Amino acid sequence: MNTAETSVTLILVAIFVLILLSAYFSGSETAMMALNRYRLRHLVNEGHPGARRANELLSRPDRLLGVILIGNNLVNFLAASLATVIGLRLLGDVGLVIAPVVLTFVFLIFAEVAPKTIAAQYPEALAYPSSYVLQPLLRLLYPFVWLVNAISNALLRPLGVNTQGAVHDRLSIEELRTVLHESARLPIRRQNMLLGILDLEKITVDDIMVTREEIEGIDIDDNLGEIVNLICSSQHTRLPVYKDNVNNIIGVLHLRRAARFLREEELTKAAILQETLQPYFVPEGTPLHTQLFNFQQHQERLGIVVDEYGDVQGIVALEDILEEIVGEFTTDVAASIPEIHPQSDGTYIIDGGALLRDINRSLGWALPTRGPRTLNGLILEHLEMIPESNVCVGIDEYRIETLQIKDNMIRSAHIWRAQARTEGTIEVADES
Repeated sequence: MNTAETSVTLILVAIFVLILLSAYFSGSETAMMALNRYRLRHLVNEGHPGARRANELLSRPDRLLGVILIGNNLVNFLAASLATVIGLRLLGDVGLVIAPVVLTFVFLIFAEVAPKTIAAQYPEALAYPSSYVLQPLLRLLYPFVWLVNAISNALLRPLGVNTQGAVHDRLSIEELRTVLHESARLPIRRQNMLLGILDLEKITVDDIMVTREEIEGIDIDDNLGEIVNLICSSQHTRLPVYKDNVNNIIGVLHLRRAARFLREEELTKAAILQETLQPYFVPEGTPLHTQLFNFQQHQERLGIVVDEYGDVQGIVALEDILEEIVGEFTTDVAASIPEIHPQSDGTYIIDGGALLRDINRSLGWALPTRGPRTLNGLILEHLEMIPESNVCVGIDEYRIETLQIKDNMIRSAHIWRAQARTEGTIEVADES
């Protein structure tokens, strides 16, 4: 082998080494930029040495990119010069044209696309080991990096670009919800609990309260026998005490305190009122996350929901909010929501006063919840009238057949899901 052949061989080896170096710089750049910043911070808190170095480098992305691009461009220019020498020696003047074309193709495949694709798929596997090389390299080339950054930052500042440090993104509620849906490796029940906490901001006390028509309470004007029977048979631990009607609530009785006057030989209404606590009122429309903090602050567990005129709209309990987070405390549909009556054919008979959110949550349905809160309200909104006789209504994929209409209200309805979804259609058939 003569000297010319030896020199060509050495140049080819040098070009091969330069291709590897270029691939390293290209892959490191992509890997560093593709790191999940939240996982990175987690690993930093866990004491991962590679993550700590990568986080330090990413705290000034202009310097990180500066050292990578200086190294990458230096390698690429050197390889281009060597390729030109080989082309000139082997092919003469024609080689001056062919060598850059061939080198560009080789670098595009082996030093750009392939390493960047691998780095994008496995950023941590490349970024953390690379930090051990890039950090000392940054110190070595710091004067050149500083000069390049000074010029580029001077051009970027008038455009309002942050050049002093990394921008720490903050996830919005909706983005966090998407992360929990798609990325979190959690059991489904824990995932639903976390989503329930996020949903507290979108739900108000009006959505979960027991409406005034369903309030079970003590009318102090009733005779003592009826009051005692109600106390002994009630399934609730707290009962509102009112005079004449629920708009005049005068207190809340905890049934544990009822034992004090039930032992007395001569029971009086004064003894009952003495054991009642002051009612705690809640404005309608209060978001659940706010009400949860209010319950904690005021050390209350039951609130009376009132409108702007002071009229009682319903009652909301701390347990109701907790169920929005952890779900119902029973999986039996009939037990959790008495208004839902499953049928043997897979359909349901549901009371008109049942809340749409409760129906959706218990049956896994998606009845529209924007607007009316009850099944009765949903049907009337779509009919735009109060039917005089039973009708059938198609709302999206659900078929609803009214069964009882009384006092201008649909008291019960037969509901099932159709096989084919008819988006946005309403079908009405009079059954009179």
